[in-house]
Amino acid sequence: MKFWKVVFASLAAMGAQPLAAQMESVPDRSAQEGEGPFDKLLIRGATVIEGTGAPPAGPIDILVEGNRIAALYPGGAPKDEARTVQRVIDAKGMYVLPGFVDTHGHNGDPAKAPQPSYGYKLWLAHGVTTVRGVSFYFGPGKPDLSDARRSAANTIVAPRLIPYAVFGDKWSGGNPDTPAKAREWVRWAKAQGYWGIKFFNSATPAVLEAALDEAKLQQMGTVAHLAQTGVAEVNARKAVELGLGGATHFYGHFESLLKEGLPHYPEDYNYFDEQARFGWVARLAPQAVEPGSEKWDDYVDALVESGVTLSPTFNIYSASRDVMAAKTRDWHAKYSLPSLMEFYAPSATNHGSYYKDWTSEDETAWRNFYSKWFKLTKDFHDRGGRVTAGSDPGYIYQTWGFAYIGELEMLREAGLSPLAVIRAATIDGAREIYEPRGQEPPMGRIAVGQLADLVIVPENPLANLKVLYGTGHTRLNYETGAIEQVGGVRWTIKDGIVYDAPALLADVARMVEEQHGER
Repeated sequence: MKFWKVVFASLAAMGAQPLAAQMESVPDRSAQEGEGPFDKLLIRGATVIEGTGAPPAGPIDILVEGNRIAALYPGGAPKDEARTVQRVIDAKGMYVLPGFVDTHGHNGDPAKAPQPSYGYKLWLAHGVTTVRGVSFYFGPGKPDLSDARRSAANTIVAPRLIPYAVFGDKWSGGNPDTPAKAREWVRWAKAQGYWGIKFFNSATPAVLEAALDEAKLQQMGTVAHLAQTGVAEVNARKAVELGLGGATHFYGHFESLLKEGLPHYPEDYNYFDEQARFGWVARLAPQAVEPGSEKWDDYVDALVESGVTLSPTFNIYSASRDVMAAKTRDWHAKYSLPSLMEFYAPSATNHGSYYKDWTSEDETAWRNFYSKWFKLTKDFHDRGGRVTAGSDPGYIYQTWGFAYIGELEMLREAGLSPLAVIRAATIDGAREIYEPRGQEPPMGRIAVGQLADLVIVPENPLANLKVLYGTGHTRLNYETGAIEQVGGVRWTIKDGIVYDAPALLADVARMVEEQHGER
């Protein structure tokens, strides 16, 4: 199959279309949306979880000047300093973390969520201040670039947007089916303003190697969804050997660990029938060697030594192990658009809506699959490999923002400690994005000189990651006997601009109500 047929078949299977002209434009940020940046902003009395894995410390006052952290004052800021600030946030008893980094973002399409600010506001309401789009939009046109520029200027309400392009997409230069053409496309993408490249493994090994090499020369990041259509030639081990910087999802890992030969699929298997595709993905796990075996350990060591980053996106497939739970999440009624819920429902065409005949046998296979996938990720992490947090929202009952917190919970389930989860969500995500550019990230930890990207939460997320969900966490108050809803992000600060997280959620709830009314 020719390159473009494979690429666009893959994109079609993901529910992608050439959407640039069809999406609504993101409205300008109004005067009522976010406060600041201020000459001086003081966050007072917080317990700080600074992002690198260091334990919490507090109380600490954080002084922000413009969009940068200017000073950290253990015990409290000097009185003279406190008198000069324009805004004080009382964070006594609260926790402050670096802004979260989502390393795997997409944003809507006309059928699901035509207004991009729906996803942007949900991300911000959950503390996500930076998103790498892989891609934000597929097809010709560049709303991902214009949205990124507008976000950098803070003229729209959105996280910091890092645009990647799918290899071969977006240009009119024809099929990059030779090493020379691959290099040309990479240079073109760099000139347009894209920070990196997302591969679907649809190129030959020689073309992929040339593209990866040129990307390094151009200081662009690379990440791959190693689709089953190309994994027989390029599994994860081979891709890493060719120079891949990041691997997302599970694709390519189990194919690198097979006990023998190629994967076994039934005679009537059809990749474009997603019921078969995702049903049989889980059946790869028993075909792979066991954790702790020589081949397993050799593979994990090879990944670590290569410097590749793993962004597993556990959450996006979690419905496969319990569909009923996924479709009845607390937030769907108030925060998931009716059009989005329709897209999620079983369908023969919508990507990820493959539950046409999903059985207990399928769910059991996926639970077993996760056990092995968790172990692979944990072994990689424990041996020094970098793991980051990506949510891949807008598919399979995973709504923006909520999906990201779900990914943090699943990183914890995989065995990462709470501090390691926060590190994956902050400094390690920032480093994955900035390292290809030869730069230390300007955000991702709480330190003097860093960008003022911060999350302020009333409850301790290290004790319970559920307090980061916009819907909060249900808990009994033993003093009053009342059942209370606690938690949720209180403020998200991006570039020194203070966003009221509950107000962002209220905006999203209005979008949902309006669409219900229209229907």
